[in-house]
Amino acid sequence: MANRYGFEGRVALVTGGASGIGAAVVERLREGGADVRVFDLANGEDVRDSAQLDAAVDRLPRLDVLVCCAGVGGDSLHTEDVGNEEWERVHAINLNGVFYANRAAIPKMKANGYGRIVNVASVAGKEGNPMAGAYSSSKGAVIALTKAIGKDVAGSGILVNAIAPAVINTPILHQISQEHIEYMTARIPLGRVGEPEEVAGLVCWLASEEMTFSTGAVFDISGGRATY
Repeated sequence: MANRYGFEGRVALVTGGASGIGAAVVERLREGGADVRVFDLANGEDVRDSAQLDAAVDRLPRLDVLVCCAGVGGDSLHTEDVGNEEWERVHAINLNGVFYANRAAIPKMKANGYGRIVNVASVAGKEGNPMAGAYSSSKGAVIALTKAIGKDVAGSGILVNAIAPAVINTPILHQISQEHIEYMTARIPLGRVGEPEEVAGLVCWLASEEMTFSTGAVFDISGGRATY
């Protein structure tokens, strides 16, 4: 039986919450009693639009938990074949979207003296994957951003952390080549991809009141792939 974290009375916002890791997080948060709102492209909401994120946060009665799951894998391309539009698209979603959501959430969390922010990065942001320069660099930037924001809001009651998954069985796999998937899976000592529910367990602990002494940190969930 999965651990149950108490989120009664808490309001959460999950970007990318309609599928994959995000949907698993939404389900787990709701099982814990949270009032969860989903911000997702499936609902016509785009993390590249900072005004939409600002408005979504403004509509909330309060905000206790933010989980940034919205992301895109990007095309599997050699560096010299990555065009400006693809580079900018991947960074706009994976990096800018995380920044906009964090920026929008912080004032509301500060007003209540409490908040938990979890940003979804990737082991690719630590190690870099071939034919994934845009994706790897965007996720590396999410890690650095998380560290910076965690220090920036330290002492306010807001804790900001990131997770770095290896390849997880989500719809994002449909966006990348089989060669790329095989490259990533072959480097996982446990010999398989992860499942969204496994990642959601870590996210929900980081989003809970039980997590009290970590901020600006990165938590691996990589089946043993991560080496630092």
